[in-house]
Amino acid sequence: MQITITAVGPDNRGLADPIVHYVTQSGANIHEIQMYDRDSEQLFAMMVRMEWPHDVQSLASLRARMDEIGVEKGLTVRVWGRDERVGLPRIALCTTYRPETSLAILRDIRDGRLKAQVAVMIGNRDRCRGVAEQFGVDFHNIGDAKGVPDNPRMEQLFDEYDVDYIVLARYMQILPPRACWEFAGGRIINLHHGLLPSFPGFRPYHDAFSHRMLTFGATAHFIVPELDAGNQIIHQSTFTVSPGMSIDEVVHIGETDNEPNCLSEGLRRVIDREVELHFHRVVRGPGARPKSSVS
Repeated sequence: MQITITAVGPDNRGLADPIVHYVTQSGANIHEIQMYDRDSEQLFAMMVRMEWPHDVQSLASLRARMDEIGVEKGLTVRVWGRDERVGLPRIALCTTYRPETSLAILRDIRDGRLKAQVAVMIGNRDRCRGVAEQFGVDFHNIGDAKGVPDNPRMEQLFDEYDVDYIVLARYMQILPPRACWEFAGGRIINLHHGLLPSFPGFRPYHDAFSHRMLTFGATAHFIVPELDAGNQIIHQSTFTVSPGMSIDEVVHIGETDNEPNCLSEGLRRVIDREVELHFHRVVRGPGARPKSSVS
């Protein structure tokens, strides 16, 4: 069974050793180790992706030992296995203003196109609360009066609702590095409302429009700690407009049609295991459709 361990805490010596020693001594086959040492923040972070011999040693014993190491070393340690859950994977939808992307995901789940369940919706504004209520999903506003998010509370909610994947559905805030590390390993999926890598930033429609582009698009990608450049692309979708169309018309088409379809399809690829994240690279997963042969 493929398992991901993340460990985050104050930087110190010998933090990785007990984790690596235990999993290797237990017979685990380590596929990937990533470690981050933020001297400026005095923060240590680590991610281990491995094959755990669950038929020989239980996941409960792994979690118990990781909890002990966390207490001993002052680390927050999480053990996550996508295949461990018997039911549908659980999603946290994070929102700010625009409801279209969240609506698309909730409707696709309702209609059976996405095999998942939305466990919670979290916003730094109240704008999408009505969407959550419409679909019977718990909603939590973690923003203050100015929309500044309470990031520790957000991370606490991810744990309380036992989510597998975090989907930034036009969540107009940057997740702090600590949150990205704690849920590393392809668990955070973001929608960028532009084509990457050509049009990053906060105004990709306007940037593309200023270059007289007639094709606009959106990108669904994994969030990667310290490397959130959108290069970990899961899915992109585009639309073409006629010369002379105004920027307002372009943005309207993108926000109401193209972006929701892009994020929903990107999430489907992750849920169906068509893609996975290995060493900051998106690779074909075990659920990928076989290439058709041409005779």
